[in-house]
Amino acid sequence: MMTRNFLYSSALVLLAVASGCHNFTGKQSTNGNSTDNHSGYDDSTLRQTQAPFLLPYNRIIQPAGDVVRYGSTGDENHTLDVKVMPGSNLLAVEDRYGIAVIDPQDKKVLARWGYASDPKYRGLMSTYSGIQVLQEDGKVSIFWSAANGDSHQSYVLKAVWADNQLVQTDAIPFKPEGDSPLALPNELAIDQENGINYLFVVLNGNNRLVKMNLKTHDVQWSKPIGVAPYGLVVSNGKAYVSNWGGKQPAAGDKAESAGVPYGKAFIDPKTGAINNGTLSVFDEKSGALISEIKTGLHPNDMVVSHDGRFIYIANGNSDNVTVVDAAQNKVAATIPVMLFKEKQRLIGDSPNALLLSADDHTLYVANGMDNAIAVVQLNGASGAVKGFIPTEAYPCGLAQNGNTLFVTNLEGEGARVNSMAVTTGRDVPKTPGGAFNSHHQLATLSIIKVPGEAELSGYTDQVRKLSLAFRAEIAGLMPRKGVAPQPVPERIGEPSVFQHVLYIIKENRTYDQILGDMPEGDGNADLCIFGSKVTPNEHQIARDFLLMDNYYVSGKCSAEGHQWTDAAMATDYVEKNVRAWFRSYPHVQTDALVYDQNGFIWNNAADHGKSVRIYGEACTPHYEQGTTWAKVYDAYQNGKPFKFTNTSTISRVRPMMSPNFACGNDLTIPDQLRATEFIDELKNYEKQSGDQLPQLMVMALPDDHTGGMRPGSPTPRAQVADNDLAVGRIIEALSKSRFWKNTVVFVTEDDSQAGWDHVSAYRTTGFVVSPYSRMKQTVHVNYNQTCVVRTIEQILGIPPMNAIDATALPMFKCFNNTADLSIYHAQPNQIAINELNAKLSDLKGHDLYYAKQSLRPEFDHIDGGNDDLMNRIIWYSAKKSKPYPKKYAGKDDDGDDD
Repeated sequence: MMTRNFLYSSALVLLAVASGCHNFTGKQSTNGNSTDNHSGYDDSTLRQTQAPFLLPYNRIIQPAGDVVRYGSTGDENHTLDVKVMPGSNLLAVEDRYGIAVIDPQDKKVLARWGYASDPKYRGLMSTYSGIQVLQEDGKVSIFWSAANGDSHQSYVLKAVWADNQLVQTDAIPFKPEGDSPLALPNELAIDQENGINYLFVVLNGNNRLVKMNLKTHDVQWSKPIGVAPYGLVVSNGKAYVSNWGGKQPAAGDKAESAGVPYGKAFIDPKTGAINNGTLSVFDEKSGALISEIKTGLHPNDMVVSHDGRFIYIANGNSDNVTVVDAAQNKVAATIPVMLFKEKQRLIGDSPNALLLSADDHTLYVANGMDNAIAVVQLNGASGAVKGFIPTEAYPCGLAQNGNTLFVTNLEGEGARVNSMAVTTGRDVPKTPGGAFNSHHQLATLSIIKVPGEAELSGYTDQVRKLSLAFRAEIAGLMPRKGVAPQPVPERIGEPSVFQHVLYIIKENRTYDQILGDMPEGDGNADLCIFGSKVTPNEHQIARDFLLMDNYYVSGKCSAEGHQWTDAAMATDYVEKNVRAWFRSYPHVQTDALVYDQNGFIWNNAADHGKSVRIYGEACTPHYEQGTTWAKVYDAYQNGKPFKFTNTSTISRVRPMMSPNFACGNDLTIPDQLRATEFIDELKNYEKQSGDQLPQLMVMALPDDHTGGMRPGSPTPRAQVADNDLAVGRIIEALSKSRFWKNTVVFVTEDDSQAGWDHVSAYRTTGFVVSPYSRMKQTVHVNYNQTCVVRTIEQILGIPPMNAIDATALPMFKCFNNTADLSIYHAQPNQIAINELNAKLSDLKGHDLYYAKQSLRPEFDHIDGGNDDLMNRIIWYSAKKSKPYPKKYAGKDDDGDDD
């Protein structure tokens, strides 16, 4: 199957070369339809080794300029911020695991200091942004912020660059205050008063701004500010702070608020998202609050004009820049920076970093989700986008030296490190062709010459093409009258044969882990650990309906994954927290800072008159303390009810939520209970007159995540088998119901982080099940999670929520035009669902070691704990009689290898 991968990759590159600027545009259809969504992207896998790189969310990256790549191949690396070091052309770069000094001329890393190098700082990660440089005593001092959510430590760190050496010299600690478990310093500013340097620090966790003597560390003042303060500039005797989560709710405020980590914030009741952003203005000397200015949503990075007249604030969830008149402390202008036409109103650009040219005439804006820099021509307070410069994935830090721009790319080229290149870590595949895992990627820095007008025009066209903008145009076409119903209508608003959609979201598996043993697809049997014996239903469904072997998740872990499944995008707040997850790990929707301004697929459907039922997504179950999986399952087998309650922090979700279906954030509850509750509700709907089955049903079915080898819990293969049988039973019940003729089921994993895949770190299992999908063939088209969301929208006749699902490819190739109403019969499980892990007292050797590791408190909940460790636990549990294949075995780091 490697030949098909190579051909797909080659076809994309050839198409890119032939089109000059990668003209991935639509074309006129030959079957009588007016438009065609097809592009070169759709004929390719994500197994790219050179640009153009495909991303698993309808974007292609072909960056301008040169790229410096660095970092341990055993890690998931991310660059965050950059500054030009005074007195040289060198760059100080902040990445998630430390800092680096980079020579942009030679395009190499001269030195790097990481937290792992010092026992005092192990476990720290750099916060969102804010690296600063200062020339003092003939040396360059570098300051930046770091924190450790587990140990609750927070520091502003200092390193010195001198004589081509990078030495960490100081660490200023900050303690958590109030309800916060983590002070979480972020942006920094250094300003001099009367010959004394003062350090200003935003404490994102404590919701405070602190001023201290840089030399003595004496605190001058500490002031409360808004929710989750982020950015900071000091100018004209004032300190300006952007509040990511907006204004602090006060006692007696009647407007709806919802939980964010360490407090509450005002939210939009329709979506649950933060509904305001603010800029706090303080007197630099006294710390007195001067003004609170309204901005756009998720205000983050800021810059001040060199003449001090204007403050510019990037609004990550409004896709614009607020311009504040510094003298009058009021908004002077708002500058949109959207890539797509403003009339399309497609959110999702995510501006998150700013840079002003030396003459104050040009503002550079890092649009994270556009993989581009917006170039804004300024005219006083006003401005307009002049064009876009392509970067790597998610630009998030900007600097300039002369005619050269420097860009840190938070997501770089994505998780593309091949196992053959990994020199650290465990269970790293060493096989011809290699394999991929979502937690192995390099940090990248772009070096780009400032383009002239003609070059900028070409770059702008390229960015639009790489963003598949033509599909957004198709998404906006008006429906036609008299069009016959289709499984997936060609245009939104045209009729579908389907009236009901069930959207099932599972947990954390790669394609090869589950379906790698299917000869019908591009699988690798050596990487298959939950094959046909464990997952007979998924295998049978793939054979009876269709097998997708080129389907991808859009994020690298569940905190990202549930945003992509539920909202078809991830916000700046999510991206800035990637891998570190300082404030929350939002695999369950409980943090209002996570959500984009348009919300989720359920409120999109409800806003357009569709009936919605949520089964276990975006909520948390509560039950009696001391409950165990065995007790719950034994009661279930004996027909006894399991008492629990579901809660959600999103008010819009509560009336949509099934109270009988246990929420998905829990492995104590077998998926058989969840399947039974859904089937019982389905039977009740069948008894009701007419067709009252909800038009959109969103379901969390999580137990294929597994709890490892934790004593008393089911074995990993038993939990995967439980999950597989639940899917089979649900499909069987639907196929026997009177609703089957007009129902479609989409099944996806939320992410693929828990294993390896030989095609891509993002490849996973996906299933499309309906009477119109009994195709009994393999579909090789490149689809991803946003394609599922777009297809659901297309079927329900509701518009896209953002620029990502607007450019997704509807899954036309997964359907026939003729229905086959055959009943699907669930395949019996071949692994006992109540096959439990052994007690510690019965274990020894590796069994005892991995059982103890599974008892770590971070594994108490779904998606807690170390993913690499869980991968190894799962492999050992599934194939302990067959050691990890030597051709896949990596270096054993701690001496407990098989």
